[in-house]
Amino acid sequence: MAKSQQKTRLKGDHPLGETAVNPGLIGVNPMELLLQNHQVPNIKKGQEINARIVSITKKGTLFNIGSKANAVLGEKEIKEIFLYQSHLKPGDTVKVRIISEESRDGNPVVSMRNFFERGKWDVLLNKKETEEDIEVMCGEFGKGGVFIEFMGIRGVIPKIQLTQDFLTHPEKLVGQRIKARVLEVDQEKNRLVVSQKASVMNISQKDLRKKFDKIKVGDKKKAKVLGASEFGIFCEIDGVEGLIHISEISWEKVRDVSHLVKVGDDIEVMIVEKNDADLKLNLSMKRLLHDPWEDIEKKYPKDKEVEGEVVRKEKYGYFVRLEPGIEGLIHESKLSGTEKIEIGKKIKAFIERVNKASRRLSLILPQTEKPVMYR
Repeated sequence: MAKSQQKTRLKGDHPLGETAVNPGLIGVNPMELLLQNHQVPNIKKGQEINARIVSITKKGTLFNIGSKANAVLGEKEIKEIFLYQSHLKPGDTVKVRIISEESRDGNPVVSMRNFFERGKWDVLLNKKETEEDIEVMCGEFGKGGVFIEFMGIRGVIPKIQLTQDFLTHPEKLVGQRIKARVLEVDQEKNRLVVSQKASVMNISQKDLRKKFDKIKVGDKKKAKVLGASEFGIFCEIDGVEGLIHISEISWEKVRDVSHLVKVGDDIEVMIVEKNDADLKLNLSMKRLLHDPWEDIEKKYPKDKEVEGEVVRKEKYGYFVRLEPGIEGLIHESKLSGTEKIEIGKKIKAFIERVNKASRRLSLILPQTEKPVMYR
């Protein structure tokens, strides 16, 4: 082989490159040169760094921290990480703390203690921001919704955040692992609220925010009924969910909502309040109707004789309905105990006192001769 050809080969093919042909590099230790070209991060005990999970097994967990050797999880935390195994996978990046720069086996040793205490909340905050699904375990259900667990954090899926099938039969979710989207997360308040419906229907909270911002307090809107419960009617307006509290359904006292509406009904409502934190609306049906208390003092002046239906008995007296939305109380202190008052029966009474501000009306039964104080 010619000398010129040999030099060409050395320049292009020699593993040490110019070291073999550049006189200025002669005398440099090849291993030192390789180490210089591969800078190893200077890790120190107590340092917190981001680490990429390489593997999670029963024998241990490995992390890529950019050093010459993978880091290993401390022995005391090997069992603990399995509580989070369904939520962590190779390739995920988590924050770890260096507890030893080099073990007997030559690997750095790290701790995930801060992750177990705080990092899982950071994961939830990130999932909320990116609108990615998380996997939660469903537990018992109650009036407020279905209780769930994520990485040891307890949370809830409100009833209104369930798809129709589970809204009607929440017991189907007990013991199930399902996907959900984070709606609210607050470590200080230990609060986690997620939505099963948002995951299934791919509802974007950012798009929902735009729709929510367009709705104004005082607006009159058509709402679609999603469901009913003992405390009100769940509705949807332009994709934004709201609640008509039982006290806002009618000027009359409502005890059972289920017979008033059915799922899919369209009803007229007024926007009473907007909850900016959870993008929910408080709605009213009754505020679109005439308030019977508006001219109460003119319609029912003191001493006027009236007739009404006895609708219920409380420990402090009987309530008499004079008209829809107007009930008066015959206080027990005004009764002798010999009166025959029956629920559902009509009786006559006199107006004793009206308080428009507190929406209270007092009645007294007719007497053979009215006392002077009531003249």
